[in-house]
Amino acid sequence: MDILKFLFHLFILFPVIYTSEDYCRNSWCSENNILIRFPFQLEDEGDRYPYCGYPGFSLTCTNDSKTVLTLPYSGVFYVRRIDYLGHHIQVYDPHHCLPNRLLSLNLSGSPFDTEFLTNYTLLSCSTPNLGSQFTPVDCLSNSTHFVSATPSLSFPNSLPQSCHVIRNISVPVTTSYQEIFSEDLQLTWSSPDCRYCELLDSMCGFESRNSNHVRCSPNHQTDRSQDGHSHGSLLISRIIILSIGGIAMLCAIGIGCLTHFNRRRRTISDEPAIDITITRMRMGLDESTIESFEKIVLGESRRLPGVGHTDGTGCCSICLSEYNGKDIIRCIPECKHCFHAHCIDAWLRMNATCPICRNSPSPSHSHLHISSS
Repeated sequence: MDILKFLFHLFILFPVIYTSEDYCRNSWCSENNILIRFPFQLEDEGDRYPYCGYPGFSLTCTNDSKTVLTLPYSGVFYVRRIDYLGHHIQVYDPHHCLPNRLLSLNLSGSPFDTEFLTNYTLLSCSTPNLGSQFTPVDCLSNSTHFVSATPSLSFPNSLPQSCHVIRNISVPVTTSYQEIFSEDLQLTWSSPDCRYCELLDSMCGFESRNSNHVRCSPNHQTDRSQDGHSHGSLLISRIIILSIGGIAMLCAIGIGCLTHFNRRRRTISDEPAIDITITRMRMGLDESTIESFEKIVLGESRRLPGVGHTDGTGCCSICLSEYNGKDIIRCIPECKHCFHAHCIDAWLRMNATCPICRNSPSPSHSHLHISSS
């Protein structure tokens, strides 16, 4: 009769679970704009649903539908893109002079950080075109003085008489020197870590309203544009659930009766079916097999030994982030396709095939070593 009790409680709880309007929704500042979801949240929704956003990840919208990130000690930035899988947020200066903002950039009091910092020296000169080692900073220049930047490590021993040093700054970098003073600044965050949920195409959120721990849950987000239909859909859902629940209760009674009369006829022959089901549910590779695949620590050349990455400009096919020096890479033995180690490890725990060619790696041909390229 235990199954009857279980289905009875399930029948009672289903309407409560599915008719609750107290859930976290996706948000946008306008149609076709940047998707805002956990850990981010619009500030005006934080008062009603404080458990739908992580502390420090509040965003706002401007009157012209721009998405805004406000840093406690560095002010307002506009958001261009949010990469939930890679834990990156790409922002830019509303006045289109990011170098001026970098002069006083302070990420204290926020959950964000920069991946790499490089020291640069800013110069002010009375004439432009100092040389190829100097990058002009047009938005800080005017008709009487021209501002340029150069890496502090390659700073020349002597400067033209028309120049003087403004100051040294630490500049966040993501790729190359040529992009050092582009319009965008890329920030990253480490907590909360929702990358595993993103790989599973699940929704990341708090375990409960009184917990700071996050967990993955099925993605049942509702578009804001559907809010006008939500109450009607809710009523229909209740009717359907109650109807299904009634049928389920009748079936449960029948199953309970059959279970009661056939309990003594059960044999141990049922156990292999359970084992087969468990075996089928496990689709990925075991941890020892994954760890046996080749690991590489990238050198400054960023060249991979795998297929199609010979010029050092490749990116991980799972998170779509470019490789950087000292990144830890794992390669699949047979096909030689390479990825970020943490990306391919999470993939292989759920899938037994290469995400690019779909070939199944053979543990007998794998090997493990740490090297630099």
